[in-house]
Amino acid sequence: MGSTMDHCSDGDTYMSDSEMNEIAAQSYEELKKGNHPVKISDETFTCPYCPKKKKQDYLYKDLLQHASGVGNSTSMKRSMKEKANHSALAKYLVKDLVDAGSTSKPKIEVPKTEVDDPLSSCSNDEKIVWPWTGIVINLPTTRAADGRFVGASGSKFRDELIGRGFNPTRVHPLWNYRGHSGSAVVEFQKDWHGLHNALSFEKAYEADHHGKKDWFANNVKSGVYCWVARADDYKADNIIGEHLRKIGDLKSISEIMEEEARKQHKLVSNLTNIIEIKNKHVLEMQEKCSESSVALNKLMEEKDRLLHAYNEEIRKIQSSARDHFQKIFNDHEKLKLQVESQKRELEMRGSELEQREAKNENDRRQLSEDIDKNAVRNSSVQLAAVEQEKADADVMKLAEEHEREKEKMHNKIIQLQQKLDARQALELEIEGLRGKLSVMKHMGDDGDAEVLEKMDVMNQNLREKETEFEDLEALNQTLIVREHQSNTELQEARKELINALKDVSSRALIGVKRMGELDGKPFLEVMKRKYREDEAEERASELCTLWVEYLKDPDWHPFKIVRIDGKDKEVIREDDEKLMGLRKEMGDEVYQAVADALMEINEYNPSGRYITSELWNYKDGKKASLKEGISFLLKQLQVAKRKKQY
Repeated sequence: MGSTMDHCSDGDTYMSDSEMNEIAAQSYEELKKGNHPVKISDETFTCPYCPKKKKQDYLYKDLLQHASGVGNSTSMKRSMKEKANHSALAKYLVKDLVDAGSTSKPKIEVPKTEVDDPLSSCSNDEKIVWPWTGIVINLPTTRAADGRFVGASGSKFRDELIGRGFNPTRVHPLWNYRGHSGSAVVEFQKDWHGLHNALSFEKAYEADHHGKKDWFANNVKSGVYCWVARADDYKADNIIGEHLRKIGDLKSISEIMEEEARKQHKLVSNLTNIIEIKNKHVLEMQEKCSESSVALNKLMEEKDRLLHAYNEEIRKIQSSARDHFQKIFNDHEKLKLQVESQKRELEMRGSELEQREAKNENDRRQLSEDIDKNAVRNSSVQLAAVEQEKADADVMKLAEEHEREKEKMHNKIIQLQQKLDARQALELEIEGLRGKLSVMKHMGDDGDAEVLEKMDVMNQNLREKETEFEDLEALNQTLIVREHQSNTELQEARKELINALKDVSSRALIGVKRMGELDGKPFLEVMKRKYREDEAEERASELCTLWVEYLKDPDWHPFKIVRIDGKDKEVIREDDEKLMGLRKEMGDEVYQAVADALMEINEYNPSGRYITSELWNYKDGKKASLKEGISFLLKQLQVAKRKKQY
């Protein structure tokens, strides 16, 4: 069975008639138990559901009129619970306190012959006027001075029917050119409860012999005659028929039930289709989430694999560079020892020649020649020693420059440091070999076969080292290209992650922060202390917009370089005129907001001076790594997936 839905003003909720009847029944039982006192004295009563009203003392008649009026009110200002409570109060006054109000209102008797369920005697195929309408005939009227007939208002008769428990919504007197026609129509609620009240209304007057059959009989008595409007009344050629045709239609109970059944079936069908569409959408979203999770996992595995391979390759290059450097150093030490040994040997030969000088002239000439040769050879050895010292100095100088270069580039390209070390070590080895070769050239001027043989060996080593250097250079370029590709892929992944996390709230652990964006809250707080709220917002917006333009100006560079912990660092100049004026006029909070935005925009985009988005760790207050962002995104996807499953 369908029921009408009424709009409730408190909370904008809806309540069906069955729920209203249930609340009214509960309130009626509480009134019968005495939980809500109604009677104050023998003549005065109070409304327990209107405690805030100024008027608390009612006569029985006035309280019944108040309860009936609120219970049947169609005003949207009354809540459905309030109407149900007042309907229960009217029922309690009529059934349980009717004797208590005998001094102010005559006793109302409910007919004893009223059937408990009037709907059981009503045919489902009988045509009845809908909305349910009752007909009232023979209302008392009087002739006025102008000759027109007048009668009582419909609200008075409606209150009388409410007091008897029929609960009509309205009584509408019918008027014609002669005035009040002496007839009226009674309107009931459009639901099954209203039909029950209408049939009870008809049965009550039939039991009192004031029904439809009694009216059309010959023995008409005084008093009003009432019945429910049916097909013959609807088609009658009189004022009642005309009014019924204007306000309603003829329908049978079975037709109304079929119509409501069709509406309910259509509603259930629509809801079923909507549920199926929603379920299909949920499954599609779950599949997309699963695909995204698999793709992200594959990306992380590939990244870890590439990083591991890259680190292993760097480790091998570092180990090879250390071995080469150690080998060059050992070769230099051996060469130095050989030169010193040759020098001592030549000195010993010179001493022997000087001892032979006293023998004879020939010996002296021979000795002189040997001494000259020895001097030339000694000079060559000295030159070779000098060249060796220069080569050693060059090696040490290159080593020192290598160390300084490593220290200088450490903070910029940490991952390429070991590759550069390997390359510089190989250059040192080549320089050392070239130094050896130069020494051997000076030593080879005297035609010593052993020196020439060593020079050939060193030339061969030099060519091998140069070939090895070229191979290492090619490997270095390959690694640089591979690292560039990896960095490009990581940057693209970071951009995609930033786009995916743009809508995440700043209260989350990982999110996207707009670096260089000026916070307008300090401006608004300062302006609120100076102006009204509406004017403060406008002035704060204007001032904030002005400073945003200052931040974008590349010609304004309020920074200076200071040395902190041995490193140069840019800090904000405290003597900048704009910032000094802002701090003096607006205070430290506004100044700090501008200073923070300046530092961020100078760090992340000093040339373009526009706002950039950065992956940010709000917990630690620093730039988030790609691994942290991907882990956070995966957790969010898992949480969303669990929510959709529940």
